[in-house]
Amino acid sequence: MTPITVAFGKTGLTLTLPDGPRYEVLHAHSAAPIANIHQTLEAALDAPIGCAPLSALAAGKKTAAISVCDITRPAPNSTTLPHLLDRLHRAGMRPEDITICIATGLHREATVAELNTILGPEIAAKYPIYNHDAKLREDHRKLGETQRGTPVWIAKRFLDADLHITLGFIEQHLMLGFSGGRKLVAPGLAGQGTIKVIHSPGFMREALAVEGSIDANPIHAELLEIARMARHDFILDVTLTQSREISGIFAGDPVQAHAAGVAFMRRSSVEFVPELVDAAITSAAGMPLDLTFYQTIKGITAAQHIVKPGGKILIVSECSEGIGSPEFAEKLRNYTGAQSFLDEIRDTPVVPDQWQLEKLALVALKHPLTFYAPGTRMQQLGALGAQSFSNVHDAVDDLVRDLPQHARVAIIPDGPYACARVEPAV
Repeated sequence: MTPITVAFGKTGLTLTLPDGPRYEVLHAHSAAPIANIHQTLEAALDAPIGCAPLSALAAGKKTAAISVCDITRPAPNSTTLPHLLDRLHRAGMRPEDITICIATGLHREATVAELNTILGPEIAAKYPIYNHDAKLREDHRKLGETQRGTPVWIAKRFLDADLHITLGFIEQHLMLGFSGGRKLVAPGLAGQGTIKVIHSPGFMREALAVEGSIDANPIHAELLEIARMARHDFILDVTLTQSREISGIFAGDPVQAHAAGVAFMRRSSVEFVPELVDAAITSAAGMPLDLTFYQTIKGITAAQHIVKPGGKILIVSECSEGIGSPEFAEKLRNYTGAQSFLDEIRDTPVVPDQWQLEKLALVALKHPLTFYAPGTRMQQLGALGAQSFSNVHDAVDDLVRDLPQHARVAIIPDGPYACARVEPAV
């Protein structure tokens, strides 16, 4: 028996792996942490990628809006945000001239306690905060439509500022290829009319709308167009190590700086395996990503890229806040199977958060899925309830029970933060 600890809640979860299979542990590889982070941040803001320094962009402007990640992302805002604010103050802006926008997309609003975590108590108490709610149409302004016909509704509090900044971090993303940059505008501060379209089956089922794919990803292209329409002026994105220290800083033009960050991620973070494995045990990366079953799905979609067709995927996730939004919870409760769900939503109006279950269903067409998610109840999971275990040891035993002798099983302790792929043919 081999013990291994995977990310789970705040403390991790130790799994006991039965003898027999060949286990391959795939960690989230990353570059080394930056030694002098504050000096490097200053340098990045003074010599940004593809545009003038932030101080020059802010000169003569009276107001600014800064879009930041919500509680579901471990963005190091308390480290990076003060440097942005300092530059804006040097340009003459007062705290009351700078609005911090919480880019919730269609997630729930941040609580007071979460705002202190996201921003730090001093900043949360000193600056105006816009807690985005995508469902309030009156809070958004329509900017027109994209070339593909997506209606573009963006939060007025962001648009009405003279300078538009986003502050985020770059990781692989199940639809956009990589997070960061444009994502802090849409879906982060978009109205639900926009969010529903960019998460509709027409986009979700695109073959290139997956983790690590960006160059020809149609959702990436759509979000870049929306961000341009919203006059996205400047980004400060970072990459993180496995222990969530800052490993890279990418400031400047929203397109060029983000592209530089993605290139850095690809060089430093992709873990290659020689061939597809027979099965995988993965996680939802622990707090904050495994708060809900909704977010848990990212661990499943990330693992699919290295598992043989028909190979089983087990995910462990605490789900301390349960399922997710009411809309997602209802869709999941009524889920009868992968193909039936995909057929059901193909030509019907988009319901908030159905896209996450759609991504799960697309994986489930190719892989049996099992779950250890103690914060959920079997009756909440629809047809997936039959694949859910109340005991993690039973879940692991089920995964390995029918595997051939010496089968290869990937263990992915960091879940979606590990970018694993099969070694490309030479």
